[in-house]
Amino acid sequence: MKNTSVKVAVATGLVTLCAQGALALDLTGQTVEYTIPFSESGGSAQWANFFAPLLSEALPGNPTVVVRYRPGAGSTEGANWFQGQQDQGDGLTIFGDSGSTKFPFLLGDPRVRYVYSDWQPILASATGGVVYLPPDLGARFDGDMDDLQDEIYLYGSQGATTLDLVPLLAFNMLGLDVDPVFGVEGRGDGRLMFERGEANIDYQTSSAYIANVQPLVDDGLAVPIFTWGALDDAGNIVRDPTFPDMPTFKEVCEATAGCETEGVAWDAIKAFIVAGFANQKTIFLPASANQDVVDTYTAALTEIVNAEGFQEAAAEVLGIYPQLVGPAAVEATVQATSISPEAKQFVLDWLMEDYGIAME
Repeated sequence: MKNTSVKVAVATGLVTLCAQGALALDLTGQTVEYTIPFSESGGSAQWANFFAPLLSEALPGNPTVVVRYRPGAGSTEGANWFQGQQDQGDGLTIFGDSGSTKFPFLLGDPRVRYVYSDWQPILASATGGVVYLPPDLGARFDGDMDDLQDEIYLYGSQGATTLDLVPLLAFNMLGLDVDPVFGVEGRGDGRLMFERGEANIDYQTSSAYIANVQPLVDDGLAVPIFTWGALDDAGNIVRDPTFPDMPTFKEVCEATAGCETEGVAWDAIKAFIVAGFANQKTIFLPASANQDVVDTYTAALTEIVNAEGFQEAAAEVLGIYPQLVGPAAVEATVQATSISPEAKQFVLDWLMEDYGIAME
């Protein structure tokens, strides 16, 4: 009880201190543009639109917070745009990325002109994801993919170097014959392909799954088969707390003939699961934002995530995942934008062999 009281006191003191230090920033009558590099139909849109009104209420002066969409090139187009906004440090420009933005950076994608170390992270959101099938195929799932390896699958993909890298590599490890249809602008567009019968396997991040796929499951139009899981304190993949009744990819891999949960392939996919989901989405301020601006946003976001009822509201929209603010968000972003040379090389070799993609 004593430790809990201390933590509450520290959190309360942080909010008060940051708010006092941020009095110089008054956003009364202003509009904050919260840009995400995706279309308005995917999980990033759900996430951004969840936080936008909360930021409007918590920031001094109650500015209007408007979500802007800049999809293209697997999110690198929007991220490159934000790189060019690094002088917009007045607090009116913020940016939200995704694992689909981090992955091309990690792999040295030549389209990438953005530098994460230039950006200032202020919130890091973990998330999960669910893979699902149409009812006819889902009825054949019994914990492994052995009886589903003879099918030909179509999958709407933003690209092999986006967040779709994780499902594409996972499908490969599970021995599935998956033909990706590249070029969709967001995971929401991939879901729409599934709904129209143009794809027969799909995955969505937790927020998009809760909002858009759970109704399909309830109506018998989709069957979830596994999640990417979550990390415990020791770094092990365990069941996703938002979907505790679903097996993880690791469990399905262990049960499927030919799929290994040790060795270089496993090390590689685990590294990208960590990079893509443990800090899957991040809110950034530009490099030129001064300490007053950073402190103002840190105070506002600390107030938001500690507010009574936030956890329940977030669980309904985003799932049950950590929301890291301030220094914790910075550390999470450092980890999510780093990768071992061995894991990177394995993925580069796989991309070339399976898709003819040369990253460097």
